Amino acid sequence: MPSPVALRSEEIRKRVGHPIVDADAHNLELTPVFLDFVADIGGGDLRDRFERRLRVSDGWAWAQMSDEERRYSWRSARAWWAAPAANTLDRATASLPRLMHERMDELGIDYAVVYPTWRPGLLRFEDEQDEEIRRVSCRALNAYHADIYGEAAERMTPAAMIPMHTPQEAIEELTYAVETLGLKVGAIASLVRRPIAKLEQEAPAGASVSHRLDLVGLDSDHDYDPFWAKCIELGVAPACHASAFEWEVHGSVSNYVYNHIGAFARAGEAFCKALFMGGVTRRFPALNVAFLEGGVAWACELYAGLVSHWEKRNADTIKDLDPELVDRELMLDLVDRYGNDAIRSRRVEIEKSLAAGGPTPDVVDDWFRVPMQSIEEIESLFVEPFYFGCEADDPMNTWAFNTRVNPLGARLKAIFSSDIGHWDVPDIRAVVAESYELVEDGLMEEDAFRDFMFTNAVTLYGRMNPRFFQGTAVEAEAAKLLRGG
Repeated sequence: MPSPVALRSEEIRKRVGHPIVDADAHNLELTPVFLDFVADIGGGDLRDRFERRLRVSDGWAWAQMSDEERRYSWRSARAWWAAPAANTLDRATASLPRLMHERMDELGIDYAVVYPTWRPGLLRFEDEQDEEIRRVSCRALNAYHADIYGEAAERMTPAAMIPMHTPQEAIEELTYAVETLGLKVGAIASLVRRPIAKLEQEAPAGASVSHRLDLVGLDSDHDYDPFWAKCIELGVAPACHASAFEWEVHGSVSNYVYNHIGAFARAGEAFCKALFMGGVTRRFPALNVAFLEGGVAWACELYAGLVSHWEKRNADTIKDLDPELVDRELMLDLVDRYGNDAIRSRRVEIEKSLAAGGPTPDVVDDWFRVPMQSIEEIESLFVEPFYFGCEADDPMNTWAFNTRVNPLGARLKAIFSSDIGHWDVPDIRAVVAESYELVEDGLMEEDAFRDFMFTNAVTLYGRMNPRFFQGTAVEAEAAKLLRGG
């Protein structure tokens, strides 16, 4: 007999009268089966190399170290006991699409996009010597998911893992995933660790423990525009699932919770800023992008920060900050009249400092890649193309829809993301009920809840690929929504 929790989620789904689309469930890969795919694609020797390389990667290495060794190399604590255990049914559900399909009505979810859990481990193979391992393991993961989810396509679809070490690598795997495997969602590596040239040349020993971040949207050594164009051509909305775990080295060596809180938000914000300030959404207005697992509070803050910074430092207002505009006579006169003895004693040095000015880049307009004549254009450049994955128990989800707080009365596009399969979902039957608590507590209106649980996920995928929901349990409702109904 279904539990009260299950009945509550089912009842909420019936009550709201619209489908519920889960934009971020997870598959807990069955490692022996996945490794069979690695061997099939890359051969047994590569499978062995892959397993050996994993044992020295960040998470695995941390688990094998003593506290002294972790402190010596300052290796940040990684997750342990990261999957359901006592709730074995939920653990199996996250691994077996047939079982997940059978339970969808019980969960109150009509359709789900499912992301890999192996994702971060594969993307940390960033050295040139790791290219074959990285590319084969990503392709094997995509083939694995395409195989096990094929018969569940009516209710769920898996995301392909797209490595981003180079644009060509990304284009090749995306094309293969879509055209050969039939996948229609792409999880991209949004932050790539690169070597620092100065360290490589002047302190090569230090180059192995320090790196820089290539945000792929801004200041990259590579031109990723062909990849964004390929996403539009193939109708795939790229989604980033990055965490600061994948690149930061200054976390706690002993406390995973300390490291985990805010990790996805920090990585999502870095990538989002790069895409926006790099002009990607200006050059590719048809591109939608999702930032998953970090919630939406960081995006609201970033959006407000972009608005305020543009108002103070756009191409016109920045001119008021030109040091040449300082009236030196007036400044020195005011120093004489209002300065105390300590200030007046330094009058000569103060005058010289006024003449010195400051560093001036060749281009003083930071917005030259994303020119706006008015701040209202940020609607089409930020609000429209960006979507933010929010977990069910996050009370900050309501901020996305608060038009009284968000500048220009914006509603950011929060999307319901269950995170089914991971440690922070102790009972997958509760996620829909937890999401609806914001409505019951008077913090979210019913229309905002519909956008959160249905509308935004449909437009994320459907506007780039109008056929995305064909043959699914939500085909009719999605088609009506995309037609403007």
